[in-house]
Amino acid sequence: MSDADLRPRIKQMLVKNLMLQVTPEQIGDDLPLFGPNGLGLDSIDALELAVSMEKTFGVGVPNSEVAGRAFRTVNTIHDYILEKRGESVQAGGKIDNPA
Repeated sequence: MSDADLRPRIKQMLVKNLMLQVTPEQIGDDLPLFGPNGLGLDSIDALELAVSMEKTFGVGVPNSEVAGRAFRTVNTIHDYILEKRGESVQAGGKIDNPA
């Protein structure tokens, strides 16, 4: 999956798995996901989002502190997924190519 495809897939995941009453196209990349000035997600949604992200993208969220940073906007989710995939690739490279 290319980087360009990731944001639309994140938005589709949000709408589908959280049963949002908006379309993926209506979600801005920097729109706050939580709170009254954004999508208005709550703590239950955050738990569902963590589960959905692991199922959809294979990226887990270890604790609520990390989730608080990663789940701010579509852009922060995007960056978190890329960061975790990068760590996974680096770790795999070290195992596959021992010195």
